[in-house]
Amino acid sequence: MLYQFDGRRPQIGKTTYISELAQIIGDVVIGENCYIGHGAILRGDYGRIVIGNETAVEEGVIIHAPPDDTQTIGRRVTMGHGAILHAKSIGDLAVIGMGAIVSLFSQVGEGSIVAEGSVVKSNQAIPDNVVAAGNPARVVRPINDRDEAMWTYGKQLYVDLAAKYLSLGMTPVSR
Repeated sequence: MLYQFDGRRPQIGKTTYISELAQIIGDVVIGENCYIGHGAILRGDYGRIVIGNETAVEEGVIIHAPPDDTQTIGRRVTMGHGAILHAKSIGDLAVIGMGAIVSLFSQVGEGSIVAEGSVVKSNQAIPDNVVAAGNPARVVRPINDRDEAMWTYGKQLYVDLAAKYLSLGMTPVSR
């Protein structure tokens, strides 16, 4: 689950849940009250990953830092199932939809949503507080009150789920 590599070692907040089925490798710093889901892979083997508090890395997400650089992921960010991130930065409160790709050295602004299956190209910058969709991703509209309400709920759901996993744990069952 946690692996040291080439002198680089993960640092994990005490109140963060990391699934035993996730792999955290090398120079990865994860804040407090985060959820790191089953099958997630976070590779800080030749770069650094820094994740803010209360962030959800859902099942099957792959995060890889750029070579000799840092990928910064803000606080209360949600990364949906199967997303792939190789970015420069993801702003606070952003959402990366299921199956989205955020490519090398790209940036996603604070409060923005990258829609499911979208592709943010290398070096592309998505501004703050917008919804971006498509391949390549383009801004389709500003964030609205409905978006904020839904994602405030969704983000808290994962903060609470992390705490529940920590308190209850998982118990294997036999058939």
